[in-house]
Amino acid sequence: MTFDELKEFKKDLKNLLKKYRTLNDDLDVVKQVLITAPDARPPFSFRIDNLGLETCVVKVKKIACRTLKGRGVNSGLHLIYAHFKEEERIIFIELYHKNDKENEDKQRILNHFK
Repeated sequence: MTFDELKEFKKDLKNLLKKYRTLNDDLDVVKQVLITAPDARPPFSFRIDNLGLETCVVKVKKIACRTLKGRGVNSGLHLIYAHFKEEERIIFIELYHKNDKENEDKQRILNHFK
């Protein structure tokens, strides 16, 4: 499995790293999980279907962040990624805290995968 990131994702990550210093390590754990199980797995993650795309776009709602001690997977961090099964490739699209924004940036997804 190969992992790529949109430049907007890199910017999201850079901004969040100021507040959540363990985020790079936390994302490494997420990558290890995605290597073995890249598809949506409710209730932790689910496919975003209402985009009109063939690309499998998944939203992960339960990311464990060690900076937020005692919160575990209820940290409030959400990760959006595109999974290309045939290519064994995942592209990270967006990372945000649920208190910062309500939903994923659908326009960002459409701009890159339409």
